Amino acid sequence: MVVWAVLYISDYSLTLTCARLYQRQQKVILEGSYEITPFFQRDVDSLRIVSPRFVFVLLLTLGMLGFLWILNESSPAPELYQFTLGLLIGVQLAVHIRHLRNLVLFRSINNTDLIRGRIEYARMGLLRASSWECFAFAGFFLMLFLFTGSWFILGAVVGCVSLGVKHRRLAGKLNKSLAKATECPQPTGESSSNA
Repeated sequence: MVVWAVLYISDYSLTLTCARLYQRQQKVILEGSYEITPFFQRDVDSLRIVSPRFVFVLLLTLGMLGFLWILNESSPAPELYQFTLGLLIGVQLAVHIRHLRNLVLFRSINNTDLIRGRIEYARMGLLRASSWECFAFAGFFLMLFLFTGSWFILGAVVGCVSLGVKHRRLAGKLNKSLAKATECPQPTGESSSNA
């Protein structure tokens, strides 16, 4: 539970650090918020150091893990606790890789001339790329699970697949709303053809 709490706090701290670096540069432009998760977008966009939403989710997940741990102590099968812990920590490990990549990228943009030009990501492209990245991590964890049979690793597989599906659905919703916005109403009225 301590590892989960440290990773979760680190995730939010790295998100704010990278968001701050992102806001200081003009070479990589992301449509919409820097933060992918809609629940946290307002707090990240405003660079809020103490987010009530973040604290709520942290306490909720720690409570859930504490409950499962107590349940695990009285149960002969510890798989549920290991699976849940793997689900949470596996996703955090994948997200931390993304944070470290962004940290190096934005520091290079802000402090060197190693990156030139300008690139803009449409929100749908960003969500799809994130989805495929999560599926790739799920594949990596699946290979580990096949060799270890660990419920913890299986939880990481399910967590990454779940996050990938979530980002894929967000991209699908965005695609539908864009399609509705671009639909042109059919003209009504008199025909312009002469009989």
